[in-house]
Amino acid sequence: MRTYLDHNATSPLRPSVKAAMLTAMDKGGNASSVHAEGRAARKLIDDARQTLGFALGCLPEMIIFTSGGTEANNMALRGVDVERILVPATEHPSVLEAAKASGTKVEIIPVDGHGIVDLKALEKMIIGQKVLVSVMAVNNETGVIQPLHEIAAITSKAGALFHVDAVQAFKKTLTNFGLIGCDLMTVCAHKAGGPTGIGALIVRDGLPIEPLLLGGGQELRRRAGTENIAAIAGFAALAREPQLDLSPLQRKLEAALPGAIIFGQGAPRVSNTTCFAIPSLSAESLLMNYDLDGIAVSSGSACSSGKVQQSHVLKAMGVAPDLAKGAIRVSLGWNTTEQDIEHFVAVTHKLVARAKAKAA
Repeated sequence: MRTYLDHNATSPLRPSVKAAMLTAMDKGGNASSVHAEGRAARKLIDDARQTLGFALGCLPEMIIFTSGGTEANNMALRGVDVERILVPATEHPSVLEAAKASGTKVEIIPVDGHGIVDLKALEKMIIGQKVLVSVMAVNNETGVIQPLHEIAAITSKAGALFHVDAVQAFKKTLTNFGLIGCDLMTVCAHKAGGPTGIGALIVRDGLPIEPLLLGGGQELRRRAGTENIAAIAGFAALAREPQLDLSPLQRKLEAALPGAIIFGQGAPRVSNTTCFAIPSLSAESLLMNYDLDGIAVSSGSACSSGKVQQSHVLKAMGVAPDLAKGAIRVSLGWNTTEQDIEHFVAVTHKLVARAKAKAA
């Protein structure tokens, strides 16, 4: 039996999601067709859009279904008419790289030692020209939550656009588009027990945006391509699930880590994410030994697949390189148990004891 603690990379399918997807697969049909099967597929998409609109606090027609968070982020940063893009150094690669590829001037917003956006610096940077500010709601490596309401107030006062990457926030903390007060928001399903290959960009009503994909008239001509019916049904089923609260398990985990430094511990964090390092222990060695002991964890973002390298997030937070090299991310999910935490803690204590004995 393996212990899976890498839900921020991908969380296993929830039973309700799997059931909804299997039902959708049995329907068949293309939602652009006018026959009965096509109309049934169209109804499934329309119903899912209604469900997600209710869950996300937006009008259903504001939702553009995409292939995931990366596509939605690219569409947000490359599809709006602005002259400058402001992003924190701790952003996900899909935002940083999309900003660079947009052809627009990109400026980096400084963050503090917890990875929180420097609001005073943002206020100074945002003055002048048409600006888009893009900030992730929850950091994928540390779980730190950004002050979205304060950022929204600053951008609104300056007349700037505000994009929120809420991929790691969905079903873990606030992802209500209307209450946040942003102009664009990215969400996806597979970080909380939904299917891979499905996400959405929410675009404020009346805000023009250029499509990334051209072709048919799907998604009100904002995203061409035949819709992934089964994944959309699974996304809607996930939206009906309650928000995760894994605080008891997170507290148990963090209280038992031997001599660990927990990154972002002094800031608001989601209850499923713990990023830590134990001085003198390398992430590469730890990951290999955890895997051998039946535990799946990560050294940071899964989008740097196959590589263990220093985190750009921790670097921006001012973490010393030697300490950052040992960073391990433990991310809990909907099916995490106390036994999983106990297994992880026991293996961690064993690995620390072995390292101390070897050093002695």
